[in-house]
Amino acid sequence: MSWFESLILGLVQGLTEFLPISSSAHLRLTAAFAGWQDPGAAFTAITQIGTETAVLIYFRKDIARIVGAWFRSLTDKEMRRDHDAQMGWLVIIGSIPIGVLGVTLKDQIEGPFRDLRLTATMLIVMGIVLGVADRLAARDETGGKHRVVRERKSLRDLSVKDGLIYGVCQAMALIPGVSRSGATISGGLLMGYTREAAARYSFLLAIPAVLASGLFELKDAGEGGHVSWGPTVFATVIAFAVGYAVIAWFMKFITTKSFMPFVVYRIILGILIFILVGTDVLSPHAGESAG
Repeated sequence: MSWFESLILGLVQGLTEFLPISSSAHLRLTAAFAGWQDPGAAFTAITQIGTETAVLIYFRKDIARIVGAWFRSLTDKEMRRDHDAQMGWLVIIGSIPIGVLGVTLKDQIEGPFRDLRLTATMLIVMGIVLGVADRLAARDETGGKHRVVRERKSLRDLSVKDGLIYGVCQAMALIPGVSRSGATISGGLLMGYTREAAARYSFLLAIPAVLASGLFELKDAGEGGHVSWGPTVFATVIAFAVGYAVIAWFMKFITTKSFMPFVVYRIILGILIFILVGTDVLSPHAGESAG
């Protein structure tokens, strides 16, 4: 991998990680469209450490409060009723599905799941799901003819059941094209949570899974020696800087705006991929030789 490739891929990772459009799909597509080798699942996982570092810094006050309350709840029974302590447990519970499936489906994640036809399908299908969820949220928030405004749930309403459902939604993002934030936010909206609550828990829930995945790939990459370390670290730093800016923008955007622009983008991109693959402009396995 060249330094120029790592710059572009780092920018793509930072720009797309927190938007509901699938960062793994865009890394895969960038390499395919540019005629580069597939950066591979290891590169994706390691550069995600950069974007998750941005999450740690942006939500540092929330995270410090949750971690502190969680540790105190281990010895103080009264603290177990505290919302922050409960959030700590719910993040752990919600991380179980992706942890189990990530290890179980590792070979599929690095192989068959990277087929561009599957990526295109997931872009379209999950785009439609996000669109439906967004419309339901808008209907509750604005009411309408013969309807009253319906109050949606906040993170204080999060239960173990909802936490597990969020976790299952996050696990779907093991397939490129799904989008971790897109799947979890859609799940949250369909369960009746506000846009901000769904996005906030989505970002917090991603921290253990992404950091664990990145460290796991670091271990394997170190033993196998199949990662270009200089360009990969450079891409990770770029992803961190861009990702932090995107988080700040996105959290403000969702308080007043609809997700529909992302829905339209996903569907158009999915259709475009099908056309390019169907006309043999792109191979469904373009660049996979370097996975």
